[in-house]
Amino acid sequence: MNQKSNINIKIDKEVAEGKYSNLVLTVHSQSEFILDFAKMLPGLTEASVHTRIIMTPSHAKLLLKSIEEAIKKYESAFGEIKIEEHGGNGKSIGFTNS
Repeated sequence: MNQKSNINIKIDKEVAEGKYSNLVLTVHSQSEFILDFAKMLPGLTEASVHTRIIMTPSHAKLLLKSIEEAIKKYESAFGEIKIEEHGGNGKSIGFTNS
């Protein structure tokens, strides 16, 4: 039997305002994924991490699936999201994997 349960989620006003991030650093171990979110300003060579999210590998994969579904819905409504490559290293700016 598969029953859905409702979850009441509360969000504080400060959290609801959000934090802008255009740089995400990702690292992982056998037991966890760490996502460090930062903002990189044009012309600067330094960025400070403002949010760190630590999750299990299974939750990281669920996050990936959730984002993939959201992107599909977005692109259906607004068209393909174009990603500009930078630096010739094959990675788009804003994401690294150590």
